[in-house]
Amino acid sequence: MSNMGARVTRLFRNFNLENRVHREIARAKPEAAPRHQTHVDPVHSTHISDAIHKKDDSLLTLLKSVYVESKDPTIEAIKEGTKEEVRRPLVCSLPGDPYGIVDISDVPKGKLSIVEALKALNNHKNAPQTWTVDKVSQEYSLDLKDTKALLEHFFPFEVKIIPPKTKDAKQIKDS
Repeated sequence: MSNMGARVTRLFRNFNLENRVHREIARAKPEAAPRHQTHVDPVHSTHISDAIHKKDDSLLTLLKSVYVESKDPTIEAIKEGTKEEVRRPLVCSLPGDPYGIVDISDVPKGKLSIVEALKALNNHKNAPQTWTVDKVSQEYSLDLKDTKALLEHFFPFEVKIIPPKTKDAKQIKDS
């Protein structure tokens, strides 16, 4: 049965095939887009190539007067050149090792640990009059503009309990 279906489709597919092919070949072909015209003057281009290949004595004498001497730095010079970053002791930390973080005793100045950042944000949120931008900046040895951006754009987590619409619904009680 499927053989018969294939024959019918082949019949419709090949119907008047030769006539359709001749019509397609006789149809006018699209013209190619015109080429971009260049505005290069042949006289000017030879002048540039001559100037490139011509030897200039004044530049050659200047090049000969240049002397470059290169030396690798010694290990002592490298050690003297690198300054150790100033570190400060932690203001607060979590007891124990709850998150698998190695005990950190100090951090570089201008940086905060996660615990210190959360504590600073929470202090500023709870008492913004006492924990001002200046005080937080001074307490944690931070840059003033960084501290201002931190307190303006980051907020500690806030849990809001929405009361149920009906009095029969169960609600989690604050402990």
